[in-house]
Amino acid sequence: MFFDGSRYQRILDAAFADGEGATRTIKRTREPLATELAMIYQVREGDRLDLLANQFFHDPRKWWLIADANPDAMTLEELLVPGRLLRIPKNRNP
Repeated sequence: MFFDGSRYQRILDAAFADGEGATRTIKRTREPLATELAMIYQVREGDRLDLLANQFFHDPRKWWLIADANPDAMTLEELLVPGRLLRIPKNRNP
């Protein structure tokens, strides 16, 4: 369930068959948006996406901009492996 006004509200559902033949429906929440690159950042031990978003965008709630700019990582944990190079996009409004 997404809150009213969520950026995921208008994203289409995707259906797939699981191993038992049942159809499952999910949201395609990881559809990356085209982003203009601002810089590359090397992850350090203890980094968190909300703190990085606050550092680069002055808003910790914009952590999803970093996640969307790095679609090869499927989980937040994959994004924050020390030494990984993160694409940091230019800031944009909601």
